[in-house]
This record gives sequence, C-alpha cells and structure tokens, in this order.
Amino acid sequence: MPINWYMYFVAALIPMVIGSVYYHPKLTGNAWMKVNGFTEESLKEGNMPVILGVSFLLSILLAFMIGNFSVHQSALIGLLAPEIFETGSQAQQDFNQFMNSYGDRHRSFTHGIAHGMTAAVFIALPLIGINALFERRGGKYVWIHFGYWLITLALMGGLLCATLKYGPMN
Repeated sequence: MPINWYMYFVAALIPMVIGSVYYHPKLTGNAWMKVNGFTEESLKEGNMPVILGVSFLLSILLAFMIGNFSVHQSALIGLLAPEIFETGSQAQQDFNQFMNSYGDRHRSFTHGIAHGMTAAVFIALPLIGINALFERRGGKYVWIHFGYWLITLALMGGLLCATLKYGPMN
C-alpha cells in the first residue's frame, strides 16, 4: 500500500469531474441523451445523491485497479506477499533494496497516461461494446462512452503513476 494512499480518493474524483464536462450538452451531452432515449425530464427523476455516492465508491475501486496497472512496482508487493509483511524478512529486505534501486522507474504522468489508455482500449472498450451489442445500441453509443473512459482512465493513470509513493517496508 502506498504511503500516500489518499491519492486513490483524489483519483476517484476524476470520473465525476470529467463526466460533468464531457457529458455537458455543449460537448457530448445531447448526443448521449439521444442515443439513450433520455429527456431533460427523465434525467431529473434520478436520485443524484445516491448516483453520485455510488459512482464515487465504484471510482475508488477503479482507482485501485488503475494504480496497480500503472505503477509496475506495486506488483512486487503481491509477488512477495505474505512474507513482505514480516518485519526483517528476506522478502522485505529484497523489496526495500529493489525499491532503492528501481523504485522511480517508469513513474511519470505520461507513463500513467499510456497505461490508462491501454486499459481503456483493452478493458473499457470491450465491456462497453459487449453491453452495447446485447442492449442493441449503435456505434455512436459505444464511441461516446469510450471517449469518456479513454480520457478518464488516462488521467487517473497519469495522476496515480506520478504521485503514488511506496515507502520502505519495516
């Protein structure tokens, strides 16, 4: 677990911020409403506190996944578990030595963007596409949502890759 674990919660705000801009009527909002058969009135029927609260909780889960996907060093913890959590263990010493030598490799905003975009193409696009096929939605539906997830996951990956810090285990 990174020492600045709160960054997962910061990253979980990104889907909401991007969504409020991306799905605005002056960008893709009108097209999104049309492909979903929504009206201004039907959108007012939703319970926004519940929608936003659950969306934030799900975005926290997403942030954990994107953080692990974007920061290669996080894989070491899983690889060396459970011994890494035993004080003074060989696994803990190996982890600390490795992080001292290589802990800063591939830790940039642009590297995280690349991983976020990869997740969008290889995870989000297939999920959106499969759902769209069974829901009998068209390509416009897929591309509207894919654009949102491409931007969102790229920014989440960039932020987490650039900011998550793994301290020495002891």
